[in-house]
Amino acid sequence: MNARPVLLLRGLLFWALFAPSVVFYATLAILMLPLPYLWRYRVVGTWAALVLWWLRVTCGIRHEVRGRENIPEGPAIVMSKHQSTWETIALQRIFPPQVWVLKKELLYVPFFGWALMALEGIAIDRGAGRRAVVELVRQGQQRLDTGRWVVIFPEGTRTRPCQRPRYKIGGAVLAAKTGYPVVPVAHNAAEHWPKKPVIKYPGTIRVSIGPVIETRGRKAEEILAEVEAWIEGEMPHVLEHPCPQEAPEATASVEAQ
Repeated sequence: MNARPVLLLRGLLFWALFAPSVVFYATLAILMLPLPYLWRYRVVGTWAALVLWWLRVTCGIRHEVRGRENIPEGPAIVMSKHQSTWETIALQRIFPPQVWVLKKELLYVPFFGWALMALEGIAIDRGAGRRAVVELVRQGQQRLDTGRWVVIFPEGTRTRPCQRPRYKIGGAVLAAKTGYPVVPVAHNAAEHWPKKPVIKYPGTIRVSIGPVIETRGRKAEEILAEVEAWIEGEMPHVLEHPCPQEAPEATASVEAQ
């Protein structure tokens, strides 16, 4: 049998459980609203374990993590490459209890958005300019001070493996204002779970966690430049298929995450 129909069948089989699991766990998250956040997070967090297991069973996708020793004991800001839906799931299993910085529109997605709201994600209006950065800092400070990690995708949207958009400065401003450390993350998820297609490709997703970046007394632009340099410098070491040519240099943007 041709490989593509087999991959399509395996992808559809994955979605056969993935889609109803979102509905179930989102409903569960809403029902658990009266309970403390950590209880809600740990129960709903079992969804990520289920999805990663089902992904391995149906699509043959595993993952390996390098640099776990770089994860600090206290709360920090994770700034990760964003290529796929995969990392939004897997980072829940790699790092301690966390919230995510997300675009406000996602809260209106039935079930999925309700779960994000129940888990106290930091919803930002990207069209609000600097006011969005102020709101990110306000909410981010509150989450970090209560012991939760904050996960930010500085590219702002999912990208192809060799694509290098401008990194947005919102997460770096949060780090500079609060003094919490940053943990950079590189990975190659899009090589196995692309942005749009149902088809997924078997193999191992490589995740690399970089050394902690200290932020106290530093400017946001300086922090962002170090984050971008580490992530982009690490990408050739995690990609299975080298980029055909080096991507052009990107400059930091003052847009909010």
